[in-house]
Amino acid sequence: MPHARPEELPPGGGGRWPRSAQGFRSERWGDMEVGFTRSAGARDCTELYRAGGMPGGVCPCPHYGYIFSGTIRATYPGTRNPDETATAGEAYFFPAGHVLIYEEATEALEINPAFALSQCMDAIERAAARGAK
Repeated sequence: MPHARPEELPPGGGGRWPRSAQGFRSERWGDMEVGFTRSAGARDCTELYRAGGMPGGVCPCPHYGYIFSGTIRATYPGTRNPDETATAGEAYFFPAGHVLIYEEATEALEINPAFALSQCMDAIERAAARGAK
């Protein structure tokens, strides 16, 4: 069975998402993608999702995770769903249809459906190639 420490996961999904390699390490295990995200500071992903062409400008991937340090807020544009915030020491689930906002430097482990995460990460790569931040 696969197992790894966060630093042992390959950067950028083993080269699938090279522009994300600085802050994202992941590997596909069966039909799930195990990933470790490190944000050096505050980061609002709204523009990445829009510029990457995600339908409705929102992420199509449900995220299941645990925050080691920092804070992640999920907003749900175009819905009545309230913002959700997860902080250090908490496990979280953010359903598809969100925008992630890292409120501060954050380290989180995520285990996500591989196909849905690929859609998200491919869009982020497209946005980064266009210079979106």
